[in-house]
Amino acid sequence: MSSEPIVKHLYTADPSAHVFNDRLYVYPSHDRETDIEDNDNGDQYDMVDYHVFSMDEVGGPVTDHGVALKMEDIPWVSKQLWAPDAATKNGKYYLYFPARDKEGIFRIGVAVSDKPEGPFTPDPEPISGSYSIDPATFVDDDGQAYLYFGGLWGGQLQCWQEPGKFEAKWAGPQEPSGPVKALFPRVAKLTDDMRSLASEVTELHILDESGEAIAADDHDRRFFEAAWMHKYNGKYYFSYSTGDTHYLVYAIGDSPLGPFTYGGRILEPVLGWTTHHSIVEFKGKWYLFHHDTTLSGGKNHLRCVKIKEIFYDKDGKITMEKPE
Repeated sequence: MSSEPIVKHLYTADPSAHVFNDRLYVYPSHDRETDIEDNDNGDQYDMVDYHVFSMDEVGGPVTDHGVALKMEDIPWVSKQLWAPDAATKNGKYYLYFPARDKEGIFRIGVAVSDKPEGPFTPDPEPISGSYSIDPATFVDDDGQAYLYFGGLWGGQLQCWQEPGKFEAKWAGPQEPSGPVKALFPRVAKLTDDMRSLASEVTELHILDESGEAIAADDHDRRFFEAAWMHKYNGKYYFSYSTGDTHYLVYAIGDSPLGPFTYGGRILEPVLGWTTHHSIVEFKGKWYLFHHDTTLSGGKNHLRCVKIKEIFYDKDGKITMEKPE
């Protein structure tokens, strides 16, 4: 199941998978060829549109629904439509996406459709109070929706260490170091119409086994990018990428707002620099959607989406092997 990309006619990455109307939908970013050299700021990830894919069963035929949203239709965007996510509420479907505004600062936008495959109509301005990259939405059992976001280095999270203030001096591939707490991802509640923030943006705290904040120098466990939230047996699972160490890891909490305690690794490094994922239940099984660069022969900016089944042991830990 994990050896073949779900599609081969396009380069796809950062898959956000959801079950809508008993069908599995995948909302990835769309990599394209570019002459921009690889760098730690991510300039080579020069994406301009989104396709939506769907399937009736894992391993079965995949439908490409075509372009669901493109850059020229979004008034505030200058470049780089990076990793998106999707959600549904009140009969509408919402596509959340990061992009650079006209000043080169990453913001998060939202687009709306009557169908899960789109096309999506973007709001004319980004979500007020949003910044950085990798939006992930989670609608809890009580109907309250949350927006998670953040990414280091090219994702500019390190530029927002003071609330509401962008500090250009932190731009580029850097972050705090030393015996200090790591930069944490951000979270806010969404309004009922899913198009605005209903609360202040706060940090989502990730703790180690002793209850201390994960340290900035702990690159095997600190948050880098690729936030994702899912719920299993009443517990909240926040998973993310460690970036330069190339792991997918997770933490477990009792509230969608945290705090979360580090739980372990999900996926070891794959071919390619980045790791970005989603986790979804479909027809009674749990699946990890992720990407690597096997389709392009290892070109970091030309990736492909793959699927692996995952499992939970008796303690609720995520494992790639089916427990006995």
